[in-house]
Amino acid sequence: MGTLKTEPARTRHDLLAPPVAEALHRWAAGAPVGVDDVLVAPIDPDLADTAAFCAAYEVGLDVSANCVVVAGRREGTVRYAACVVLATTRADVNGVVRRHLDVRKASFAPMDEAVELTGMEYGGITPIGLPGSWPVLVDPRVVDTPYVIIGSGVRHSKIALPGAALRLLPTAEVVDGLAREAG
Repeated sequence: MGTLKTEPARTRHDLLAPPVAEALHRWAAGAPVGVDDVLVAPIDPDLADTAAFCAAYEVGLDVSANCVVVAGRREGTVRYAACVVLATTRADVNGVVRRHLDVRKASFAPMDEAVELTGMEYGGITPIGLPGSWPVLVDPRVVDTPYVIIGSGVRHSKIALPGAALRLLPTAEVVDGLAREAG
């Protein structure tokens, strides 16, 4: 986990967006993940973007995961999904995600829309605490990572947790082929 100074997330709600803190409380009570396996670390908010964060805190891109909000429209209704992929990969938005949402075209949700709908800060959106109707699509490489670093809902911290724990989120689905190597 590089140079991050982590603490149990349950003790530091000040480092979490409100929907994330609520979801962690509910999730930890019902999931077979140790309550202290979900950690949080304060960071410089100016270094929240993946590349800057990884360089500053000596965290490998291969253990840092991004959560992107994708939207598509069908029959006048917007359908959303969150995709969790390692920073070394890119989500297959117009292939796998589009088919999963059963829409004609999928794209990244506009920033202001994603922020409003999630109650989280741009650059800190995390799969924990998203709207309950959204599928959370998780790439298998994320699940296979012993500890993965994700957003906390705010730019001034990051969450570290076992990658396998993400498959336990209420609407999570591990999706083969979700991500492709970046490059």
